[in-house]
Amino acid sequence: MTIVEDLLLIPVAVGSVYAATTLLAVLLFARRGEARGFPASALPGVTILKPVHGLERGLERNLRSACEQDYPEYQVVFCVQRLDDPALPLLRRLENEYGQARVTVAAEASEPLLNGKIQNLQIGFRAARHDVLVVSDSDVFTPPDYLRAMVAPLADPDVGYVTSLYRGACARRWYEKLELLTYNADFIPSVVFAHQTGTSGFCLGASVALRRETLQVVGGLSSLADYLVEDYELGRRILARGQRMRLAPYFVDLTVDLSGPGEWWRHQLYWDQNTRAAHPVGFTASVLTRLLPFALLFAASRLFDPVGLIVLAGALVMRTATAAATLAAMGDGVGLRALWLLPVRDLAGFVSWFVALRKRTFTWRGHEFGLTRDGRIVPRSP
Repeated sequence: MTIVEDLLLIPVAVGSVYAATTLLAVLLFARRGEARGFPASALPGVTILKPVHGLERGLERNLRSACEQDYPEYQVVFCVQRLDDPALPLLRRLENEYGQARVTVAAEASEPLLNGKIQNLQIGFRAARHDVLVVSDSDVFTPPDYLRAMVAPLADPDVGYVTSLYRGACARRWYEKLELLTYNADFIPSVVFAHQTGTSGFCLGASVALRRETLQVVGGLSSLADYLVEDYELGRRILARGQRMRLAPYFVDLTVDLSGPGEWWRHQLYWDQNTRAAHPVGFTASVLTRLLPFALLFAASRLFDPVGLIVLAGALVMRTATAAATLAAMGDGVGLRALWLLPVRDLAGFVSWFVALRKRTFTWRGHEFGLTRDGRIVPRSP
C-alpha cells in the first residue's frame, strides 16, 4: 500500500474504535438510575421558560407537555419577541385554559438582539416568579416527570446547572430523517462519550435547569446575547466558578421539522459551526472519527479493488451496527428504520465539516450573520 492509503486507514481504524466506544458509553448511560434530590415536601418552585418563534410541527403538543408536569409548584412562561407572532393566539388560548397561575405569556416588541433565543428568554425572565429556572425549547416534548428529574440534582449546592440529553423525533421526510440521524446517531453519542470520560464540559440549551442566582452571578442573559453557542458559554462560566454540571438520566424528544433539503443543509452546517465555536480543537480532531468517508476514499484510491471493497464493507457494517445499537438503546424506532440513509448523512457531514472550518457566516431563521473566531455573532451589512 502507498503512504496515502496508509494515512486513509488511520481514521478508518480510529473511527471504528470510536463508534464502539460511544456505543458502550450510551449503553452505560441508559442503565443509570435516578439522581437523589429534594424531599417531596421541600421541592422548590420552578419557572419553565419556553422561547417561542412562530408555528411549527407539534408546537401545541410540546407546549401542553410543559403545562402538565407532575410537580407541586411551577410556572410556565411562553416568551415571544414579536407582538404579531403567529403562535400568539395559541399561547393565549393555553394561558386561558390552564390559568395564569400556571401559564404566563410574555410578549414584547423589543429591540432585536443578535441571538434571538436570548432575546426571547430575557422577555420571559422578567415574568419568572421562581428562583429555579428551567429552559426548555419550544420543540421539546417533556413527559410528566421531567421537572422532577431536572430539579433533583440542584439539591446539591455544588451543582451549578443540570442538563438533559435530547433525541430527534417525529421526522417524516427523508431530509428530516437525515437531521434526526445527526442528532441521535452522531451528536448525542459523542456528548455521552464526553460525559462518561470527562473529556469535555457541555450545556445543552434545549433543556437546562439552574438557579436564578447562578445565572445572575455569571453575568445574566444579556451577557450571552452575542454568542452563537450561548448554552456552551453559560456552562463554561458556571464550571469556571468551581460548580459542577449534572446530566439528568433522561432523554427528552426534540421535534424535527424542516421545510426542505435546503433548510436541512443549513442546519447541518450551522450545527458544525456551533461545535467548532464551542470546541475548536475537538471539532478539528473529530475528522479522525469519520469512519465511512475515509473508508470510501480508501476504496476509491485502490480503484475499488477487492481490498478496498472489503475495507469499505467492513466500515459500513461497523458504523451501521453500532448506530443501530445506539438508536435501540435510545428507543428511536424512526432512526432504526432510517438507517439506510446513514451513509448519506455521514458523507454530507464530512463535506459540512470542511465547509465549517472556513465559513464565517451562518443563517438562522432566514437571517444571515457573521461569526468571529471566538464564537461571537456579528451583524451582516445589508
